Amino acid sequence: MRALGDYLGVKVHACIGGTSIREDQHILSSGVHVMVSMPGRVFDMPRRQSLCLDYIKMFVLDEADEMLSRGFKDQIYDIFQLLPPKIQVGLFSATLPPEALEITRKFMNKPVRILVKRDELTLEGIKQFYVNVDKEERNLETLCDLYEILAITQSVIFVNTKHKVDWLTDKIRCRDHTISATHGDMDQNMRDIIMREFRSGPSRVLITTDLLARGIDVQQISLVNNYDLPTQPENYLHRMRRSGRFGRKGVAINFVTKDDDRMIFDI
Repeated sequence: MRALGDYLGVKVHACIGGTSIREDQHILSSGVHVMVSMPGRVFDMPRRQSLCLDYIKMFVLDEADEMLSRGFKDQIYDIFQLLPPKIQVGLFSATLPPEALEITRKFMNKPVRILVKRDELTLEGIKQFYVNVDKEERNLETLCDLYEILAITQSVIFVNTKHKVDWLTDKIRCRDHTISATHGDMDQNMRDIIMREFRSGPSRVLITTDLLARGIDVQQISLVNNYDLPTQPENYLHRMRRSGRFGRKGVAINFVTKDDDRMIFDI
């Protein structure tokens, strides 16, 4: 949005947890056209008298299904209660769970619904494979074997917990592999530094969780590895689409244990 704003004369500011609240207050008080933020900061800024909601013309809730699944429902409802009655509301969601539909009923006035057919949400250009691993303890050996065999430009490894990110990062570094890792408990500035290094090339492998499955936009990613299969089938699509960006070809490799049979069937 900042790149577009430079050409359109639109000031954009991101209010993100883990960054300076005082700096956010200063920038907002100087005037911006678009504020991008998680629900917590959006709700917090009016209470600090740093954001006047009366002058907001449009409110956009992006990745609504992900926001609601991560426990932001109460904060989102609180924000809607503060918004002026005639504000334009846009809701974007990869899926439409009951919680998202409830928001459209409660807070949107005769909304226009635009649906993309499921068969249009394809993984065209991405070759998908799975490796049967008899038990999870074998995943690490299998992963290291793959990285010794394959020629990879850049890749993302997905696991399901922050603890697993730290554990797997330590294990791989002990084998003298260069690797980066990021998850939600890290300071935002640190996450930004890690992502810049990953985008620019010094680091070619990134371990992360579903927190960033929809936010990684790096053209050179050629391989996505599901070290852990996602806990929700719809997140599989978001993970896989980190590879094969902008018409490029990509590969997805899934590690599957006997406990994953049901999830593989659902996917």
